[in-house]
This record gives sequence, structure tokens and C-alpha cells, in this order.
Amino acid sequence: MKTYTKETLIAKLVEVTQMGWIRNARPGNAGGIGNTLEDILGIEENNLPIPNAAEWELKCQRITTSSLTTLFHMEPSPRALKFVPEIFLPLYGWKHRTIANEMSFRQTIHGLARSDRGFGVIIDRQNRKVLISFDHSVVGEKHKDWLNSVGGRSGLHEIDPQPYWGFDDLHHKAGTKLLNCFYIRAKTKREKRKEYFKYASILILERFDFEKFLKAIESAAVLIDFDARTHHNHGTKFRLRQDRLPDLYETVRQIV
Repeated sequence: MKTYTKETLIAKLVEVTQMGWIRNARPGNAGGIGNTLEDILGIEENNLPIPNAAEWELKCQRITTSSLTTLFHMEPSPRALKFVPEIFLPLYGWKHRTIANEMSFRQTIHGLARSDRGFGVIIDRQNRKVLISFDHSVVGEKHKDWLNSVGGRSGLHEIDPQPYWGFDDLHHKAGTKLLNCFYIRAKTKREKRKEYFKYASILILERFDFEKFLKAIESAAVLIDFDARTHHNHGTKFRLRQDRLPDLYETVRQIV
């Protein structure tokens, strides 16, 4: 495996942007854009061989994508309550669309506005918590039957106790995943059923800023995603809208 200094890695990435269209080395793999770049650099997956490598990540994204990027997984506290399978599913869940005899709880929520099922995110800076909240008064008319069932199961009041992430725990988790990164974006095209990438943009993002992260939740740039059904919790994810990663850092430096 090749090793790099920060400076030689920047030089190599600039060289990659000048290579034109490059065939996807991992077709069928959602992470093909990053895997292809790792192959070009001669490095192992998720292992950036530069000094202080634990403090740097290589993040790649298609320029044309509108999909959300998963930043990390983290279940809410109090974790001993197993909030998603033990409270959200039985008390607030609804019938799964395609699987008989299963309940579903799927919500992607943020701090800007509540979902049509009344769920939202509150940043409580005084108590240093990111809270999940429920307000029955804003539930959409199409969910009237579901709301009536919630009233019978849990009552139409705020979730009690409220699930939350403490600032310190969340800062540690996010900061560990997002401390500094090389953020590379690529154009894509298909020819004869083969996908090609053209690496077109390089940003160096330094010093993850937790207050900016909180503001991104409040502005709906960062979203919290619940995806659970009976017998299977896919995990609670913090996800990011396209092109908003630079908003989370103190310093943003454009290389290409």
C-alpha cells in the first residue's frame, strides 16, 4: 500500500482530476466512486495512509446525486429503554405497507418543521440535548386513523420520557467521524452500460464545528432517520443533504 504526506496526497488528487473519465472499478457497489479513487491511489478501503491518518477521511460524492449521505449511526438515550423497538414501534408505529402482520416506524425528521405525523427535533442548548418531540396537533388529516390509535396506545401528549442525544456524546461521535476530510466530488456518465467518473472538485475541510452541526439540524441540512419494523431495526442515522458537508467545518479550502 502506498503512503502519502498530506502534500503528496493533495498533488495526487489534483493529478486524478486531470485524468478525465475513469471507469467505475466497482460496478454495482454504492460506494464505487470512493472505491475507484482508492484503487487509483493504491490505498485500502477507509484507510488513509498519511500522518495523523485517524484524523482524516476521504469522502466522495457524485455531483448529480440528490440522495442523503449517512454521517453515522447512533441510537437515542436512554439507551437502556431501547427506544425504537420498545417504544416507537409499539406505541407510535403503523402497519407495514408490504409485510403482513408487521409494524413500521419510518421517519426522517429535523429541526426546521415537523413531519406530517407530528415528529420533530428540538435543540435544547440549556440542557445540552438534542430531543425528539411529538405534537399531535400538527398531524396531517390523512393520518387521522393512525393518530386515533396512538391516542389509545400512548395518549396524545409529548413523548415521556423523551428520547435524546446528549451534546457531549453526540459531539464525540460526530467529531470522531467528521474531524477533517478531503471532500471529492465527481461527475458521472454511462456508456454501453458502463459507468464512468470524472473527479472534478476537491475541498479540504478542517476542524469539525459542533455548533454548526446543531444549526444544520435546525435548518434541515442534517436529518435524523428512523427506519424500523417489527423484528428488525435498521438503526437510527444522522444524514446530510447533498453539498452541505462544508457547512459543518471551521475551515474550507478549495484545491480544484
